[in-house]
Amino acid sequence: MRLLLQRVTRAEVRGEGEVLGSIGTGLLVLAGFGKDDGPDLPGSRAWTTLLNKVVDLRIFPDAEGRFNLSLKDIAGDLLLVSQFTLYADCRRGRRPSFSDAAEPEIASRLFDRLVRDLMPLAPGQMATGSFGADMLLDFVNWGPVTILLDSADFA
Repeated sequence: MRLLLQRVTRAEVRGEGEVLGSIGTGLLVLAGFGKDDGPDLPGSRAWTTLLNKVVDLRIFPDAEGRFNLSLKDIAGDLLLVSQFTLYADCRRGRRPSFSDAAEPEIASRLFDRLVRDLMPLAPGQMATGSFGADMLLDFVNWGPVTILLDSADFA
């Protein structure tokens, strides 16, 4: 699983002409699942670590402008959007390969579980995109701050 965290002042995801979810200050999290991710991932050490990192990473500024506050500390919002392209392999040619991404049925179940497991941890409002939909993201990356978390780093 790969999670791309973007600190935002606002974010909105649209699909089929309507707003699917929107948040204020917090994190936009793009979530992708790899072909090696399966039903044993939820509840694993890597899964738990990544979920806790989402809400506990100190990437928001304190009064002195230092990264000392977490999403929990600021009671920030969370927008989750599925993003299989986090597993793009661009080593050959000009067209990315997505053979390292999980099959859609598996990724869909893992994304749904990610949403369910993050919901009780989210300190503010939580919203999601629609799995597999063609979506438009509109957001203001604050900083900019963008951090990539990979479950392989915490296995």
